[in-house]
Amino acid sequence: MNTAVIDRFAVTILRHRWVVFVIAALVMLGVSAGAVFVGVTNDYRSLFDKDNPQLAALNTLEATYGASNRALIAIAPQKGSVFTRDTLRAVEELTEAAWKAPYSTRVDSLTNYSHSRASGDDLIVAPLVEDAGALTDVELGRVRDVALNAIEVAGRLASRDEKVAGLVISFALGDNPDAEVVEITDYLNGLLDEERAKNPEIAYYLTGDVPLNRAFADATRGDLETLVPVVFAIIAAVSALLLRSFLGMAALVAVLIFTVNTTVGFAGWLGTVFNPANSGVPIIVMTVAVAHSVHIVETTLAGIGRGLDRHAAIVESIRVNAWPVFLTSLTTAIGFMSLNASDSPPFRVLGNLVAFGVFCAFVYSLTLLPALLSVLPLRRRAVRTTGPSFFDRIGDFVVRRRVILLCSFTIMAVVLVTGIIRLEFTDNWTKYLSERYEFRRDTDFVIDNLTGVETLEYSLDSGSEGGITDPDYLREVEAFAEWFRMQPEVSHVQAFPDIMKRLNKNMHGDASEFYRLPDDPALSSQYLLLYELSLPFGRDLNNRINIEKSATRMTVVMRSLSSQAQRELNARALGWLRANAPDLATEASGVSIVFAHLSQRNIRSMLTGTIAAMALISLILVFVFKSLRVGLISLVPNFIPAAMSLGLWGFMVGRVGLAGSVMTAIAFGIVVDDTIHFLTTYLKARRNGKDAADAVRSAFHTVGHALWTTTAVLALGFLVFASSGFEISWALGLLVALTIVLALLADFLLLPPLLMALDRKKS
Repeated sequence: MNTAVIDRFAVTILRHRWVVFVIAALVMLGVSAGAVFVGVTNDYRSLFDKDNPQLAALNTLEATYGASNRALIAIAPQKGSVFTRDTLRAVEELTEAAWKAPYSTRVDSLTNYSHSRASGDDLIVAPLVEDAGALTDVELGRVRDVALNAIEVAGRLASRDEKVAGLVISFALGDNPDAEVVEITDYLNGLLDEERAKNPEIAYYLTGDVPLNRAFADATRGDLETLVPVVFAIIAAVSALLLRSFLGMAALVAVLIFTVNTTVGFAGWLGTVFNPANSGVPIIVMTVAVAHSVHIVETTLAGIGRGLDRHAAIVESIRVNAWPVFLTSLTTAIGFMSLNASDSPPFRVLGNLVAFGVFCAFVYSLTLLPALLSVLPLRRRAVRTTGPSFFDRIGDFVVRRRVILLCSFTIMAVVLVTGIIRLEFTDNWTKYLSERYEFRRDTDFVIDNLTGVETLEYSLDSGSEGGITDPDYLREVEAFAEWFRMQPEVSHVQAFPDIMKRLNKNMHGDASEFYRLPDDPALSSQYLLLYELSLPFGRDLNNRINIEKSATRMTVVMRSLSSQAQRELNARALGWLRANAPDLATEASGVSIVFAHLSQRNIRSMLTGTIAAMALISLILVFVFKSLRVGLISLVPNFIPAAMSLGLWGFMVGRVGLAGSVMTAIAFGIVVDDTIHFLTTYLKARRNGKDAADAVRSAFHTVGHALWTTTAVLALGFLVFASSGFEISWALGLLVALTIVLALLADFLLLPPLLMALDRKKS
């Protein structure tokens, strides 16, 4: 880049600094006004692309049997069984109150379970419990026996150890699901508070799809409100400490404020809706943007320390940093824009907004920041006069020990990278939120004590209208359900043949030997019609049978499984169907399986995006450095740290989900910045006649402190994500922070020995 042009640009900025202030302020205020239009969604579906095939299958399932918008309440007496008058009365009262929940369409509980029995030639269908407070001991025993022996109840609406009862509420959401979810959960939380006050001896736990949506919204809002100020404070404190200049820190912070406000406002004008996966946009923008400003402020302060006047030091700083800052901005933006390959829309939003924020940071760093520095009374920092600086000594150490460092770092990298083979790319949506959230604690209790919350949903088609009462169809579905009940990963199976077996028993005087499927299809149809006519309002079978009576829904409730285990279970089930009932062969659907495929799909899509970003950045570096050898060398300290951090994660944690699928792309775009600054300084020294060893020393002397400063700020900024209650955020923050630290070690301990070993050209 032409230095004369850069100097003229810098002088113009300083000469018209007040105009720069006004223009920057007007742009920032005008764009940031859009921040009021930023939304926060509580819909977990926002994590999925509209073209996601698993989501499309879920939508088809819900169009047939009703939407999967549910809340599950567990009722657990502190002592004894749920089959007592007091506990059943509490369940009965809660069931009645649950019908009044906004948008509720159905309530299923232990007490209103539609129990069928024979009475002479009549079929009696009635709630299992009526007027619980007046039940005799004999009637309590009957309720217990029926509940624990009914497949539809045991392990779903009543735990098999008799200690917990369940209540499931289904909802039909309208045109504004975010607001409706808030309304529903506010009602349910208020209702449960009242029940806890009336029944202090009973504990209540709330989970399900609808509470999950609300918890997602609370997590997003919590991260935005708490983490952003923390990162801001850390950046200010660390910058002031490492720059050793309060005014330099103040100028840097001002640029960050302008950058973040402009980015968030731009997001608002675009109508962006944040969720937990991308709510960290302001934090990432703030953290990444500081790197540009640090180099300019550091070089300016160093120039003043050498005796330059303030304006001359600023001009020199712009001259030295304009080209590296442009390159680092470009490569960082490319890294984040590669997230457009992600299969999850929130990551695409995150990538594009951070890339825009990087562009804003570049513009403000070369315009607003110099103007600010020119009016601040910057003072000359104390200059060390007794011997070399810390980074001079580091440079000498690296030059002297280059062979040992090259070998030892290579061995360490190989050892850590082997940990990748221990890494399982999987996750579990029930554990996305940490235990600080009541939703997570309640969900864990329900899974451990009542039933699972992860399900596989199958729509099993008979092939003809009314065909669900065909004996052959019923036998195949029954066999499939029994196969699932034999699997250790399954806690409960709800299938249509269970209803037909119960009806056949009822219509034969409740004789136990008739608890089997009817052999006559016409008789089966009559049983089903009679049963449906006997069901009370809101208790129909529309959520289990389609309108044409050509297909039934089978729900498999799993124990807490990783996404990989869920995919494997579904694959085994599909294999069983193809071998034993090929006419029924179909993929599972449901919320759980959609989540189970998300990380896998995202890893595949991001592999393409990451490779493309790496290739493009590599070509840019080869072009910029005008050397294929140097361009390829520059990849080593950028690619290896990401592999090392994933390997270390494999040894320490063993699994990673969505965060791992995007970490490499994000980290690569960030860590390449330090390599560019080091190589730019190194190559400048080589062109000035220094040999490789002296060029390395010059690079450490010139940019060593700035690289250390930016690494400290970036690593601490991303470490703040570790305090997030959302797994994707904290795992991503830890992985990127770890990669940034390893990248600095690679730039200091691996890159220089490589350069000295391969750059044999003498001046």
